[in-house]
Amino acid sequence: MPRPHNLISDSSLVQETHQLAHDSGGRATFVQIAESVLCLSNIPAELATGLVCDLVENDPRFTIDGDYLVISDDPLENRPLSEIDFVVVDVEATAARGTPPRVIEIGACRVRAGEIIAEYETLLNPDLPLPRFIAELTGISSEMLASAPQFAEVAESWLSFAADSVIAAHNSNFDLTLLNQEINRVFPGSRMRNPELCTVQLARRTLPGLDNYNLDALADHFGFEIKQRHRAAGDARATARVLSGLLDELEIRGVRTLADLRKFRFSPEATPTGVQLALDA
Repeated sequence: MPRPHNLISDSSLVQETHQLAHDSGGRATFVQIAESVLCLSNIPAELATGLVCDLVENDPRFTIDGDYLVISDDPLENRPLSEIDFVVVDVEATAARGTPPRVIEIGACRVRAGEIIAEYETLLNPDLPLPRFIAELTGISSEMLASAPQFAEVAESWLSFAADSVIAAHNSNFDLTLLNQEINRVFPGSRMRNPELCTVQLARRTLPGLDNYNLDALADHFGFEIKQRHRAAGDARATARVLSGLLDELEIRGVRTLADLRKFRFSPEATPTGVQLALDA
């Protein structure tokens, strides 16, 4: 099947190419890329151009300008946060020892200007036994999963829902790594290209001094109770409310665009690093 528009290659060579162009002011020559990334010295310019173009083929992050590969301008970069769609996602997964984890449930909310405007929810059949402690934690049973679709059956609907949004999750490394692993099984060599935002990291920088930054603690901070805890849809709705609260806090501090958010820093005493927002990383 054709690769959806919001997927890109997960090749490390492509990511190194993007990083090189970024570090070179947003553009790098084909010869420079061939020498630095492909480790080909003294390569003719025409051959370098062909090899690099094949490497980044159909990747919307790049355009060609003569002898240069250029990082395309991101239309989201300077848009107000209030006008950007965030898809807040949570996944539940198997976690049996010695077996790669598989996603068993996806829940997501599309958020715009602090309001949930659409939702996505599905159970998934992982073709693996469901560990007892996962069943007890989530309330999901093997019988429920037996009649659920496999990820391959919902991959396109999920990617259509995600579209060109910024994807947010509470501990995004966990949720998005698992989602990309599932996507890779359906579209080999591919991953989502959406900008990513981790609400754990965002909360630590926006609300320094809290005792804990887990979802329960942040829900308590913002004054609401999580319904359907440890189910993907319930946790996604809770994370969406947390994200909205954090963005309200940041607006007061003058953080109003994705570009502002990427540059966001606290004082050196609080943390020397910025928000984990991996635009096209």
